[in-house]
Amino acid sequence: MRCPFCNNPDNRVLESRSAEGGQSIRRRRECLRCKRRFTTYEQIEFVPVTVIKRDGRREGFDRSKLLRGIVRACEKTGIPQMRLEEITDEVEAELQQREVREVTSNEIGELVLQKLRYLSEVAYVRFASVYRQFRGIADFIHTLNQLRNDNSTTHREGRSPTNTSIGDSSLETEETEKTVTLSAHS
Repeated sequence: MRCPFCNNPDNRVLESRSAEGGQSIRRRRECLRCKRRFTTYEQIEFVPVTVIKRDGRREGFDRSKLLRGIVRACEKTGIPQMRLEEITDEVEAELQQREVREVTSNEIGELVLQKLRYLSEVAYVRFASVYRQFRGIADFIHTLNQLRNDNSTTHREGRSPTNTSIGDSSLETEETEKTVTLSAHS
């Protein structure tokens, strides 16, 4: 490690400590020539993941881009920022653990939707509408019906449903399905 002040390669480590939640090590160093101190960070270097876009282009995985999409989908849902960052970390970790270094944007979207499905139905539908490129109300209705059916199964199987429930209105299921069917054909 070269000193950023005099470019001398000789220095000594004064202290080391864990940083960024254990993701890196912070080292305080002192240059043996100029005696000035500086800080360095050591972290695991991940093998880059390449994302294959819908149009066939390839680009490096961009964690901040993924987080922005998740944040946008979760606006005004009350989900803490820390949880959104955890979801992003979980998706990135899953991608890093794969042997294959190329992943489609479709696979990433599905990973995010799996995380959002049981966190917030509103966030799930928002993310799905962009990621799956909804063209109209029929796409929304189809997704909402899938969520409702999944929640019915979830309740029967004793699993935890999402925070924001769909279909809790006072309308009977049969009447709601008629409304949905009519709306989809309008």
